[in-house]
Amino acid sequence: MKVGVSIAGNWKAIAFACLVTLPGIPHAQAAGSEIPEMVDIPSGWFWQGSDSVERQYAYQIDEQVYGHDISRRNRWYDIEAEKWRVHLLDFDIAKTPITNAQYAAFITETDHPAPSISNEEWDRQGLIYSYETIEPYLWRNQKPPRGRGDHPVVLVSWQDANAYAQWLSEKTGDNWQLPDELSWEKATRGPDGTFYPWGNIFDPDRLNSADSGPFDTTPVGRFEAGPYGLYDGVGQVFEWTSSSSQAGYRIVKGGSWDDRGCGVCRPAARHGRPEFLKHILIGFRVMRAR
Repeated sequence: MKVGVSIAGNWKAIAFACLVTLPGIPHAQAAGSEIPEMVDIPSGWFWQGSDSVERQYAYQIDEQVYGHDISRRNRWYDIEAEKWRVHLLDFDIAKTPITNAQYAAFITETDHPAPSISNEEWDRQGLIYSYETIEPYLWRNQKPPRGRGDHPVVLVSWQDANAYAQWLSEKTGDNWQLPDELSWEKATRGPDGTFYPWGNIFDPDRLNSADSGPFDTTPVGRFEAGPYGLYDGVGQVFEWTSSSSQAGYRIVKGGSWDDRGCGVCRPAARHGRPEFLKHILIGFRVMRAR
């Protein structure tokens, strides 16, 4: 918690704060909608991880939809943390994943490389999608794809997401960062340890997954999940966290528009991806320490 601010060292943050609070100027107009709307996550206990009952449920619903047991044979959900009760202090977290429009403000101010990737680089990542499939998500001339300003930004590596959080910190004077796995899971799931933010039964109408979605990203903010008012916490896109799964890998959470079942869309589900990976299924949101 900040107890004081140096005017000489923080004039940009003070000027920005004054701008967004000027009377009669809407926040979106004053700030270009670049500062994420936040959700307050109170301090307290919550249940993190999964038990054998939840994991069996996840395997079973995957098998019913896909008609095979690949997730069970590969033991995808066996790496989840054993269910335990954790106490976290309060924090703020973005209500939705960061959008293309919000990320564009960062690109414009910093000249950071926009979310794009060459055919050769894409092939080197060894992903199942063809390069033609990802073309609708590519930025051109440092600008996001037309008509997707309110969609979650994708094709961002963990380093890209981290750079965005650092830029936001420098711009506002607050401490922005990628959420760690525990904070992300509490914000998305709530305190009670249910399989999904809304309860223990999967409901395809409550998220953007391949079960009933358009098989594409959608504008953020359509699917409220959890007791804290977070949106798109499951489905839509996987989200980078600051937590490491092994050297050079970071944990992603939440499932995506590409997933069916949807065992992987449970907040307890987790897997690691290389920090350098750029994928059309992975985006991020940020949290703000108090």
